[in-house]
Amino acid sequence: MGALNGLKILDFSTLLPGPYATLMLGDLGADIIKISSPDKADIVADYPPYIEGTKLSANQAWLGRNKRNLFLNLKTEKGVEIIKKLIMEYDIIVEQFRPGVMERLGLGYEDLKKINPKIIYCSLTGYGQTGPMKNSAGHDINYLARSGNMNYSGREKTGPVLTNMQIADIGVGSLHSVIGILTAVYYRTMTGKGQYIDISMFDGLLPFNAMEGVAFLVNGIEPQREKTRLNGGSAYDFYETKDHRYLSVGSLEPKFWKNFCECIELPELIKETVMPHDINSLKEKIRKRILEKDLKEWNEIFKGKDVCVEPVQTMREAMLEDSHVKARNLIADVKVAGENERTVKQMTTPIKLSESPIEYKETGYPLGYHTEEILKEIGYTLEEIEKLEKEKVTAVLK
Repeated sequence: MGALNGLKILDFSTLLPGPYATLMLGDLGADIIKISSPDKADIVADYPPYIEGTKLSANQAWLGRNKRNLFLNLKTEKGVEIIKKLIMEYDIIVEQFRPGVMERLGLGYEDLKKINPKIIYCSLTGYGQTGPMKNSAGHDINYLARSGNMNYSGREKTGPVLTNMQIADIGVGSLHSVIGILTAVYYRTMTGKGQYIDISMFDGLLPFNAMEGVAFLVNGIEPQREKTRLNGGSAYDFYETKDHRYLSVGSLEPKFWKNFCECIELPELIKETVMPHDINSLKEKIRKRILEKDLKEWNEIFKGKDVCVEPVQTMREAMLEDSHVKARNLIADVKVAGENERTVKQMTTPIKLSESPIEYKETGYPLGYHTEEILKEIGYTLEEIEKLEKEKVTAVLK
């Protein structure tokens, strides 16, 4: 039995933030129905590669795991009627449209609250439901830039650096949505009342400034690139090896720094500390020493040492070969939807529960796959479903 069995969620989100939030909730036992437009592409769900011999992308197979999918044209009255039937049971909403879109469709929080007062309604956007930026489009790079994080990230000579990590999408959008929804569920359990949740990816990036942001609010001093403890102003950094691989060095505390200096046979650096006045000279000595050996050699030297040093691993090394990843079951073989024996490897949900461990039974299905099944469950006959399809209210995959 999943920890969240009994929670029923309608997911109107696209791309990555909302779908990853509901993936986590679905893995934990919630019943998810993903609502998709039959004639509008989702550039994440449709992003190649595809599982061989199927019309199922790797992304959809992952993000659609433990979800059912319903094609619905929300611009039609009958499409809206279907949603209003569903919310009597699926009383948690996740939507990712710009502010005002769901209201114009007749599916805003106040509209649905009149039908089901216990509804929990989570709106996930870039800049939130209020403020001068609320209708602005954006992506991870924009939120990171506007939040101040990128002004002191990267290198002094070259400026901000792209990471290819969806920090705002997953680190803020997905996780804050999950936290907000579960908080509202607890409140509803205690009071019987649903509520509206406003999640902004930009808002959640301000705390990512963390220590530097807190310091600035006290002293008004702008942090500079490669001048703080964690952005290159100390020995905390990446260093190239002889074979053009890289080591990450996080030896900040005195005991880690001492062990690190001894491992690279430069004990004279111990007294300089990890963040001396002449940091450039210190780092140049470390760079020259690390360049003397291949990554494999350094891995052996640091193995078992208390130093906070790890290799920069390739995707293959991290996903398929790392012993810790294997021990923690962070990658699982999941059965391909609709097939008997074939499996694909997928990233798991990184939450370990002792009483209700997560089971990864099947990958996601193509968008719209469960349309007929879901409509039958809420009382539509096969003839009515065929009529809805002809009227372009919905679409049924053949």
